Amino acid sequence: MSEPHQVNNYDGPVIHGGVSNSQFAWNNEKVDQKQENNGAAAPGFEALSALVHDLLRQLPEVGLAAQDRTDTEAAARGVLAEITGAATPEPGRFRHALNALRGALVPVAAGLTAGVTAGAQEWAQEAIRSLTSLV
Repeated sequence: MSEPHQVNNYDGPVIHGGVSNSQFAWNNEKVDQKQENNGAAAPGFEALSALVHDLLRQLPEVGLAAQDRTDTEAAARGVLAEITGAATPEPGRFRHALNALRGALVPVAAGLTAGVTAGAQEWAQEAIRSLTSLV
C-alpha cells in the first residue's frame, strides 16, 4: 500500500465550515464588494429596517467625503445584516452593529469631519436621534 499524498493549495482560500453570506477576493489590487440584503426584518425590527434603508438611500445626496460615506454605508449594512431574518437578532451583535452606525455618524453630526456641510451635519444629527428613539 502507498502512503496518502498530501496536496497543498496556495492559490486560493481554504475554507473550513459554513460560509453563507460571505465574500472572498484574492490576488486583487483593489476590491469593492457589496451585498444587497433586502430580506424582511426580524419581528419588532421593521421600523429600524425602514429607517436604515432610508439612510442608505439618502447617503449619496448628503455630500460626505468618500471614506466617511463608505464607513457609514458599511455600518448601516451591518445593522441590516443583524436584523434581517426570521430569528431574533443576537443582542450583543445587534448592539455592536448599531453602535458602529451611530459611531460613523457622530463625527459628521458634531461637525468634526472636514468639509461637512450644515445640511450633512443636520442629517447626521437627525439620523442619530431617530436611531436612538427606535431602540
